[in-house]
Amino acid sequence: MELPRIAPNSGGLKTRYSIKTKNLSYKLCSQIDEFSWLHWKKTTVDNPYILRNVNCEARPGEILAIAGPSGAGKTTLLEILAGVIPRRKVCGEVLVNGQPMNARCFRRLSGYVAQDEALFPLLTVKETLMYSARLRLRGSLHTAAARVNELLKELGLEDVANVRIGSESSRGISGGEKRRVSVGVDLVHEPAVLLIDEPTSGLDSASALHIVLLLKSMAIKQGKTIVLTIHQPGFRILELFDKILLLLNGTILHHGSLHLLEQRLTFAGHSIPRHVNVLEFAMEMTEALGMEDSEEDEIEDTDVAQDYEHIRRNPNQYSNIEETIYSNGRFKEVLILGQRFSNIICRTNQLFAARILQAVLGGVVLGTIFMNATNDPRRLKLQTQIGFFAFSLNFLLSSTTEGLPIFLQERRILMRETSKGAYRVSSYVISNTLVFLPFLLVVALLYSTPVYWLVGLRREMGGFLYFSLVVWMVVLMSNSFVACFSALVPNFIMGTSLIAGLMGSFFLFSGYFIAKDDIPKYWIFMHYLSLFKYPFECFMINEYGGEKGKRKCLETIEGNCYLYGEEFLKQQGVEESNKWSNLAVMMGFILGYRFLCFLILMYRSYRTRI
Repeated sequence: MELPRIAPNSGGLKTRYSIKTKNLSYKLCSQIDEFSWLHWKKTTVDNPYILRNVNCEARPGEILAIAGPSGAGKTTLLEILAGVIPRRKVCGEVLVNGQPMNARCFRRLSGYVAQDEALFPLLTVKETLMYSARLRLRGSLHTAAARVNELLKELGLEDVANVRIGSESSRGISGGEKRRVSVGVDLVHEPAVLLIDEPTSGLDSASALHIVLLLKSMAIKQGKTIVLTIHQPGFRILELFDKILLLLNGTILHHGSLHLLEQRLTFAGHSIPRHVNVLEFAMEMTEALGMEDSEEDEIEDTDVAQDYEHIRRNPNQYSNIEETIYSNGRFKEVLILGQRFSNIICRTNQLFAARILQAVLGGVVLGTIFMNATNDPRRLKLQTQIGFFAFSLNFLLSSTTEGLPIFLQERRILMRETSKGAYRVSSYVISNTLVFLPFLLVVALLYSTPVYWLVGLRREMGGFLYFSLVVWMVVLMSNSFVACFSALVPNFIMGTSLIAGLMGSFFLFSGYFIAKDDIPKYWIFMHYLSLFKYPFECFMINEYGGEKGKRKCLETIEGNCYLYGEEFLKQQGVEESNKWSNLAVMMGFILGYRFLCFLILMYRSYRTRI
């Protein structure tokens, strides 16, 4: 069987890593277990162990395959080895080169590929690998490009390098190619340890064999330690594994080579049928295997034994790894993430085109509906214009929730990337904010330009620019609000429900339906937290304030004016001096919601690291 051609690591892996577990046990416990001793005995019976006293070892230059039927604990064991499941929830020890595993430290030198691909569907294969390389490798853009070209050759993805990843709704690359891209994303920084969950799941036999051959070549030529889970491997794939760890109900039935497994079955008096491979037959004969000593292992090859001896003599190489140093500075991280997010926004046709069209049509339609409602004193209707301000704000603030799916998709990938030390959470929040500034400015201008002049508001360039600035601040506030809650909510349904409910509450307490003085004292805080209050006041100040606004007649009786703009503002409790301070408050909302978004994401990221 010919292995793919992979160039040995240019500098060689500086350190090789051995992973070992001692008496590893894990069980799912409900929250009541942590706080109530009275239920301890009951839940211990109800919640069986997922893993129980697991002792295994993965060594450099080898592939350790974790096999077993569904529910055996394969993925759970892999997640513990990868540091995904917090160590405080696990009994026993996980040792890396003889040292207790530091999850944050270990993620920097390892690559973990989960079964569900966390890829951006609108990026091409080459772009996906390129952004990963730029975030995780030190050096110039040329260095990252060279590494990506090398990976494309190794993974056999050169023919689809410029094809988008795709999703269920938009066709892209095949399932096998997606799997190889996922592996490539975690190979880009040349990790010494690679952990993969079900690399052959859902693939045809040829694609599955290609991936395992690639992993085998990496283990041999680059000395990587590779651990993977597998469900039902074929004969040819099975022969590529150095060690098999067979699990059943969280306990080890066998840990050793395929040849040793075959010997154990033979010694137990079982004859392996020709049409069934050894591993399949072993799963059927679990009782016979369980009677044998599952700790037995084979004699190691000379090269592997030498590597292991080297690791034992140099145990401190693992503990000296820096865990707080990132590959790039903050400015460069913001630049790279900003470029990536800009590409995604521009290629999200439904969001980009719909948002632009919504702004233009909304401005034109509202403008024609309220056209000249206040331009002609004989047809002057104050309530109509105030209603326009209120509805305009409701339209602007409620029309930005379509960005929620993008934020949620980004969050899933963000958690994985930040847990591996690819970049800082703060860099993501800053880049996300900066990307939306010009995009939402365009939206604000496309809406303001038709609606302002059609409605017949103050025909002054200063008034128009201030109106456009307020609209821009409004859509930025809404965007920051959605970003904050997208970091908090678990899914899209919960997010839309919560955002719609809060927006409705903010509109209710804005001062349009009920005056500030009439709001009960125990609800007055909602008036000041309302995203409608401050831009609503800004619109009224811009129209009825200033020298011309104060003298503007708003209501007449038999040709006599009895209500001017200045008096109207006093009736509404709005002071003209708040014209710019309200903008400052709106800026505070924008920064405040972004800061809350950062804190929530930071907490989530921290929870995945400990």
